[in-house]
Amino acid sequence: MTDATTDAILNAARERLAGSPRERLGDWAASRRLLGLGRAPRIVPVTDAWHVGVLLIGDDRVFATGEILRARHDAVRGYTAESQRARSDRAAAAHRGGFAEGEVVHLGWEELDPAAVDRGERSGILSLAAGVPQVRWSASGATRALAEYLDDLLSLR
Repeated sequence: MTDATTDAILNAARERLAGSPRERLGDWAASRRLLGLGRAPRIVPVTDAWHVGVLLIGDDRVFATGEILRARHDAVRGYTAESQRARSDRAAAAHRGGFAEGEVVHLGWEELDPAAVDRGERSGILSLAAGVPQVRWSASGATRALAEYLDDLLSLR
């Protein structure tokens, strides 16, 4: 499968994923003032995609994952760390923006350009090595052939 383009590999994955549940991607909404008062920050739905490892595969777009959280009601909670409080605030912002209680929300995702990869350019976590599309699947920078990576993950479904 070394002659396959990035788009061809992703389209094959889309065919295998057809009928599988998707997760929604969100982004911060511009805060508007209502009657002179600022509204609480919100995370609103942008699109949906299949979550496959470090990738979010949409109908015609592909994204690198960012932060993954679950939407929930804003509530007074005690936290031992400021990072926990900030994460809870983001989960509440997603709920205010229209995500259901407990729904998975992807935030901080990055859109990738498969055509750029096929031209030999890097696009986020995707790159080309010896004509084979690669994905950087770990923080340490390890790469793997995209087709093999997707095949392994999709075989687990």
